[in-house]
Amino acid sequence: MLLNWTVMILYNYFNAMFVGPGYVPLGWTPERSQDCVYLQYCKVCQSYKAPRSHHCRKCNRCVLKMDHHCPWINNCCGYQNHASFTLFLLLAPLGCIHASFIFVMTMYTQLYNRISFGWSSVKIDMSPAKRDPRPIIPFGLSAFAVSLFALGLALGTTIAVGMLFIIQMKIILTNKTSIESWIEEKAKDRIQYYQTGETFIFPYDMGSKWKNFKQVFTWSGIPEGDGLNWPVKDGCHQYSLTVEQLKQKADKRVRSVRYQAVEDYSGVCCPVTKGVKTFFTTPCTEEPRIALTKGDLILATRGLKHWMYGEKILNSAVDGGIRERGWFPRKCVEKCQYETETDQPEDGEKKTR
Repeated sequence: MLLNWTVMILYNYFNAMFVGPGYVPLGWTPERSQDCVYLQYCKVCQSYKAPRSHHCRKCNRCVLKMDHHCPWINNCCGYQNHASFTLFLLLAPLGCIHASFIFVMTMYTQLYNRISFGWSSVKIDMSPAKRDPRPIIPFGLSAFAVSLFALGLALGTTIAVGMLFIIQMKIILTNKTSIESWIEEKAKDRIQYYQTGETFIFPYDMGSKWKNFKQVFTWSGIPEGDGLNWPVKDGCHQYSLTVEQLKQKADKRVRSVRYQAVEDYSGVCCPVTKGVKTFFTTPCTEEPRIALTKGDLILATRGLKHWMYGEKILNSAVDGGIRERGWFPRKCVEKCQYETETDQPEDGEKKTR
């Protein structure tokens, strides 16, 4: 049974790794040209981003129904391998639970006849068993230590991977991805901030957990659809989510603040020359850092106490229109001052926009 767990775990693991999530074809455009206004354009892939797809900086491609980029499989989790990845998250804890049971029973049976309880102390005889003449595997102190260490690894894997499985199943039963859950949260914040009175309805939730489950898991192992067109609930259309993404993108541009670099920054993860606090408070994220040269202009969208995240303003004609986004130390930049008071947008104007 333990070998069976191993085979199924490795099968789904390598399946998720080598099958991959599926990518938007290079140069893809929607069937109707007028639908392009509802979609974002990817300058790297030279194509429009299909509904539910996102560009992955690690894979350097637009991924179909992207959930996240997983370092475990060195690939994205998306449309084609979401089921295999989730099954791996299920089978790994089950196999570890079985292994934990074996370790516990092994240590119990080996120690049962080796422990003697005295009036003042407890003695454990870890020497090889002499009363059993059968050729069994010796269980000494080193074997006990290794078994105890392996038990800790099995239990740790069960807890860590099991929690990831629960998170994945929650979003699968609502027919969402991790990115789409974040988009939905930002949609609520945007509506509340601007008080538009609109209601955002997630378009891909079929209203039934079983129907949502079948969108990912099928008997053939091949997910439904082609990854480009998706069934939507009544009252929504194919581009409801992409339209919300465009609104959030426009809102982010409105809320962004322009900064100018006053110091050079090489783009290293933990800069030594930018101060002790900057060094030790570097963002714990896989998002990139951007190198800065004195005089560069940056549109900052969010930040921490000693770090900021934004996009460097580039000359699209010279740089090919490729955006540079990432983290940079706050002490390397200063806020741009508007030339006149009339150049600065008022709060009311921002809220109206």
